[in-house]
Amino acid sequence: MNSTSLPFAEVKATLEGASAITILSHLNPDADTLGTALGIYALLSKEKHLKVEVVNASPQLPLHLDFLPNYAKIKQKIEFGQSLIISCDCGSKDRLGFDLSGREIINIDHHQSNTHYGSINVILSEYASASQVAFVLMREIYPITADAATCFYAALLSDTRYFTTSSVNEEVFSTAKLLLEAGANAHEVAYHFTQRRSLSAFRILQKALASLSLHHDARVATLWVTQEEIIAAGATVPDLEGIVDYASSLATVEVAVFAMELQGGIRISMRSKKADVSVVALAFGGGGHKVAAGFTLTQCGLQESIDTILSKIEELGLLNGK
Repeated sequence: MNSTSLPFAEVKATLEGASAITILSHLNPDADTLGTALGIYALLSKEKHLKVEVVNASPQLPLHLDFLPNYAKIKQKIEFGQSLIISCDCGSKDRLGFDLSGREIINIDHHQSNTHYGSINVILSEYASASQVAFVLMREIYPITADAATCFYAALLSDTRYFTTSSVNEEVFSTAKLLLEAGANAHEVAYHFTQRRSLSAFRILQKALASLSLHHDARVATLWVTQEEIIAAGATVPDLEGIVDYASSLATVEVAVFAMELQGGIRISMRSKKADVSVVALAFGGGGHKVAAGFTLTQCGLQESIDTILSKIEELGLLNGK
C-alpha cells in the first residue's frame, strides 16, 4: 500500500456510519501511539453526531506528554459498547490490552510486522511514524486543527528521534512543514521532550549504564535493570524509554539490547544501525521495525534472556550483513 492507494472513501464511510468510536493506543505507550490517538481524537471529537473516547490500558502514561491536547481525557477502560475501534501504532491486536472480539477495527500503523488484524488496515511501513500515516489519511476527510497538528507533530518528532533515523526523507520534512502550517506548536513540543526528564529516570539510567557489556568484538552491547532497581529508583516504565539508545550510540556497536525486569516478564528493547533486529523480535513473538524492535520473555531470568538473545543474533547472522 502507498499513500495514493489508501482507502480514503472506505474509512470516511465507516467513520460517518459510526455512532460511537473508541481510539486505542498500545500498552506501555510512547509518543507516537499517544500522539496519533490524541491527534485523531482532536479531529473526531469535533463531530457533534459522534461519541468519541480515547483509551489506553496501561496503568501509567508518560508524564512528559501531559502537554498534548486532550491528554487528560485518556481513559483506562472502554466505556462504549460495540463502538468502532481505531487502533494507533499497534502491530498486533493483543498489544491493545482489550478483548476486541467482534469489533470493527480501523488499524492505522507503520510497522512492517503489523498482522493486519483490522477490518480496514491502513499500513504504510515506509512511513516514519503512525502519526504520519494518520495525518495523510485524515487530512483527506477532516480539516487538520492546531491541536491535532501538535499531536501528530510530537509523534513524528519522537519516532524519528528528532529527525535522525533512516526513515527521514523529503516527505517527512514536508509532513512536518504541513503540520507546522496547520498550527503545531514546535517550541512547546521541543521543550517538553527535552526539558521534562524525571529524577527517577536519571537514577535508573545510572543503573542501566553500570550494567553495560560488550560482545562480539564490541559490535553488540547489552544493558539491563532489575525490578528491584526500578523500584528503588522510583522509576516507571516510561522512565525506561530511550535507555537502549545510549548503548546503540557507541561507535563500534551495531546492535544494542536493553533488558528490563518487569512484573510480567523480561521486556526487551533492541536497536541497530543497519541490521534487521525485527527478525529477532519476531522469533520471540514481538515485532517492530528493521532498526527498532521489541518483545517480552516470560520463561527466563535476566541473564538467561540476554544469553538467549545473543545466541539468536549469532544464529540469524545479524552481524554478517543480514
